[in-house]
Parts: sequence; C-alpha cells; structure tokens
Amino acid sequence: MWRFIAFRTLQAIPVILTVITVTFFLVRVAPGGPFSSEKAVSPQVEAALERQYRLDLPMYQQYFTYLADLAQGDMGPSFNFPGQRVDELILQGLPITAELGLYAMLVAVVIGVLAGVIAALKPNSIQDYIPMSLAMVGICMPTFLLGPLLVLVFGIWFDWLPVSGWGSSPGDKILPSITLGAMYAAYIARLSRSGMLEVLSQDYMRTARAKGLPGHVVVIKHALRGGLLPVISYLGPAFAGLLSGSFVVETIFQIPGLGRFYVQAAFNRDYTMILGTTTFLATLIVLFNLLSDFLAAWLNPRLRYQFSKGK
Repeated sequence: MWRFIAFRTLQAIPVILTVITVTFFLVRVAPGGPFSSEKAVSPQVEAALERQYRLDLPMYQQYFTYLADLAQGDMGPSFNFPGQRVDELILQGLPITAELGLYAMLVAVVIGVLAGVIAALKPNSIQDYIPMSLAMVGICMPTFLLGPLLVLVFGIWFDWLPVSGWGSSPGDKILPSITLGAMYAAYIARLSRSGMLEVLSQDYMRTARAKGLPGHVVVIKHALRGGLLPVISYLGPAFAGLLSGSFVVETIFQIPGLGRFYVQAAFNRDYTMILGTTTFLATLIVLFNLLSDFLAAWLNPRLRYQFSKGK
C-alpha cells in the first residue's frame, strides 16, 4: 500500500510541472501585456516596471527564476493589485470559493446518491427513467445557462431568493450551490445507479434477501458500501473541479471568491496571478485525485491486497 502511495505521489510531480510550464509560456506569448492599457505609458515608465517585475530578463531566465521562487513558496507580486502578493490574494479568496464548493458538493452528493439508489432499486421502470432523464439534462446543461435560469425563476419571477452576493444569510448560498452542484449531481446519480446495480446482482445480496432481511437493511447495510465505490473515486476530482469550475458561478452571482481575482487577472494579463492560481488549482486537482484513489483502495480489500503484493 505504501509503495502505491509513494508511486502515485511521484507521478504527480511531472504533471504539476507540465501545467506550470505550459501556462508560463502561453501567457507570455498571448497578445498584450500586463502594462498594456488604454492610457499610453511612456517607454521609460514601462521599462522601469519591467525591471521591477523582472520582465526584462530573457524568457528562459524568467521561467527558471519563477520555478526557484515557487519552490520556496513565493508566487510573486500581483501586477493588477499593487502591493499585494499572489499567495495573499489566493488565501483571501479561497475560503469563499471553498465554502461554495462544499455546499455544491453537499448538493451533488445528496441529490446524486439518492437519485441513483432510487433508480437502481427498480431498473427499467418509471422509477428509473425519471431520475436518469433528469440526470442527463443536468449533464447537458452548462452552469452559464442554468444559473441565469434559476435567477430568472426564483430570484425575479417568484422573488424567493437573492440573486447576488455572499453574505451571512443562508438564502445567498442556495442558488449558487445548486447551479454549481447540479452537473456533478447528475454524474453521481449515474455512477450510483451503475454501482448499486452491480452490487445488488451479487450472490451475497440474494443470500441476504433469502435470510429474510428487510429491504432497507439490505440496501443500507450491505449494498451501499460497495455500490458507492465509484462515487467515492469520483469525489476527489469532482471537488477539485468544483473549485476550479466555480469561476463562472462566482461571476454570475457576484461572489467575491478566488474566481474574481482569476477573471480580472486574465483580462489584465496579470502573469503572476494567472500562473499562481493555475498552479494552485492544478495542485488541488492532483491532490484530490490522489486522496480519492487512496480512499478507494482503503475501502476495497481486493485493491489493498494487490497493492500490498506490489501488483
């Protein structure tokens, strides 16, 4: 097991390095620059700014300098927010983005698992077709379409919920959480259904029913643990995807999270902010993927045996 953990952790290093390298050179070759604006800047001022932020160095020197600083935990200063460093801005916006991601994950897990289990109990019936059809709609509908629809219906027509902001009121969090979690709830519903169908068809499940155990005991005590293994494997990358995919939702609902800084950085060619946020999110995605793999291996005795034998 420890060999598997070490191997997967070492695999993550070149992945993160590749993301950093590709992002670094892409933002450099993109049209415009961090000091390009509608107001003309004199060549002397622009040259001084480039020296201050080490943009006057050859690109390869900038790249290796950035890697050396990043290895020490320094993501550099933000070009768009003078006097503030990238890591400070990320820590400032991360709590709100993480809170939104947690609420969206709660919505996705509760709705997705419930719909998948209900559908698996009576396959190929109306009880199966309705939740799976809704899941397909959720997969096909992007957040930039679902969000405005929810705002129009529940915020404008019925005036039940706030349509922007992220305050202390629970109502502020309902529409953004549903918008962000709906697509993941649809995927979890389909994974839950397929996993439960596979487990419910096993011999030991028929034996449990033959012993006279109530149906809810068979499902909750015996079937859920094995049936939800695909969902557990999916939760890691799903939560990372919720964090990285919340930018559209934060923009729609005017939420002051990490997405606000990233969108502004993209418009203003804030190299260090784009690089820092992309690196941070890539690390989160890799980390959550690793955690989900470790958790799935821990819950599955067969996988634990294979890893202990080095297979």
